[in-house]
Amino acid sequence: MAAPDQDSTRLPSVLEDPSAQAVARTYADAFLQAAESVGVQGALDEYRSFLDEVLTANPEFTSLLLSGIVGRDEKVSIIDRAIAPHGSELFVNFLRVLARHDRLELLPLVFRESQQRHEELTGRKRVQVSSACSLNDSTQQKIKGQLAASLNVEPILETSVDESLLGGLVIRVGDTVYDTSLRTRLRQLRGRLLQRSLHEIQSGRDRFSPPEGD
Repeated sequence: MAAPDQDSTRLPSVLEDPSAQAVARTYADAFLQAAESVGVQGALDEYRSFLDEVLTANPEFTSLLLSGIVGRDEKVSIIDRAIAPHGSELFVNFLRVLARHDRLELLPLVFRESQQRHEELTGRKRVQVSSACSLNDSTQQKIKGQLAASLNVEPILETSVDESLLGGLVIRVGDTVYDTSLRTRLRQLRGRLLQRSLHEIQSGRDRFSPPEGD
């Protein structure tokens, strides 16, 4: 019974592996190139649906498909029996290629790379926005307009709620973070007050210290 548990950890473990990311980019480019003939967005939608409705919803099937015990040919056979009748020819062939190269554990990472690459090519960019409470549609549209003007791309907002922010926003664009949260402003204020207090204490010491030589 230990094997399925070990195999199930392979899927998330590759997500932060730099070598796995490099391999995933290669497969992502191949997937996007193949998808041009049928429509890239539709192919990505099918890919996402497979991850959400098949792999995530059926952990036992996922463990079997990613198992190191199951051979490559057997995995291709599983794809032919269980997935081919329901998937497009392009996507099923893509799964077969990954299976034959023992790369099925890269499926989520390849999707992420494919999605990001397609968004870049179409002038869009994902932006993570965290706030202390849910943002209404009007506020989101205002944020999108400001980001579009400053980034010169069409932003795709991914919003989340973090009550510890107290107020304001934290916006992440790639590796850049814009933090206007009340939590951070209070932390900065405390830091400035501490520095001021230390400066005043040191100034007082200097003022009352006897001159050298006395």
